[in-house]
Amino acid sequence: MKTKRTFIPVFTLSVALLLTACNGKEAADTKKTQTTQTESGTEAVTGSVAESGTETAGASGTKLDDLYQQENQIFADHADVWNKVFGMMNKSTADPSGNYADYLADTVEANKDSFSEDELKTLTDDLETIRKIEEQIAEMENGNTASEDSDAKNDSEEASPFRDFSGQDYDGNTVDESLFSKNAVTVVNFWFTGCKPCVAELSKLNELNDAIKSMGGEVVGINTETFDGNQDAIKEAAAVLESQGAKYRNLSIDSASDAGKYASDIMAFPTTILVDRNGNIVGEPMLGGIDNQENYDTLMKQIQSVIDADSAK
Repeated sequence: MKTKRTFIPVFTLSVALLLTACNGKEAADTKKTQTTQTESGTEAVTGSVAESGTETAGASGTKLDDLYQQENQIFADHADVWNKVFGMMNKSTADPSGNYADYLADTVEANKDSFSEDELKTLTDDLETIRKIEEQIAEMENGNTASEDSDAKNDSEEASPFRDFSGQDYDGNTVDESLFSKNAVTVVNFWFTGCKPCVAELSKLNELNDAIKSMGGEVVGINTETFDGNQDAIKEAAAVLESQGAKYRNLSIDSASDAGKYASDIMAFPTTILVDRNGNIVGEPMLGGIDNQENYDTLMKQIQSVIDADSAK
């Protein structure tokens, strides 16, 4: 199984056990000991992150894990300056689809006036090391391409973490994948209770839920601290939701489920995704709260696009 880089570009990772092999089962304790609010309106995990547990196969996977941890060590060693870089990614002209080291370098270059001379020297030195690590990663990933290509045709079906979905709402009612099949689009918002940007957007998410109901849509929240029916965390999350007037459904899911593993890989909160009627993720995740009007308008356009596609079928 190929080790996967977290898809969120705005992250700060701890060095300890971000990618840890765990006997074929991924742990999903997502408790955060410290978070940092970035300039893009997200909170990035900076403290101890419990095992995300990416399962790997053989020496190849172990080596990839080691290379990723080397990068994470660099980010952790110079967290202050790298947090600034990660917070600028949404504003830069860098291309996230290319080489990761180039992406970071382009982001720094596009915002170089925002850094001191010492910070730029630190970033330049770190980037030289990161580029060498990325070259090794590319070589190893290219070596795994043949085995992965055989599964590529099924990616759209098998990659969805919501295909065999199950969970419970905060009243104990069971929810399954019919949650998605009944909606033209489901807006899934990942958050946790101590995340200020997450809490700040809850009332706006409730407003969004009311707005899209008549269109065949629904907003669903997944608080990553309520995994595995954690009653204390559920009570705390429910109290926060009530205080913000948020009445849309929030769910507790199994940490070992595909959806739980997906949520455990998220390193910047809040993150919002769109899921179609078939349980497939549509488009790219949205980082930052929709209490920002620009984010809200962008998300509404994406929602309308999914609804239009559903109606055309």
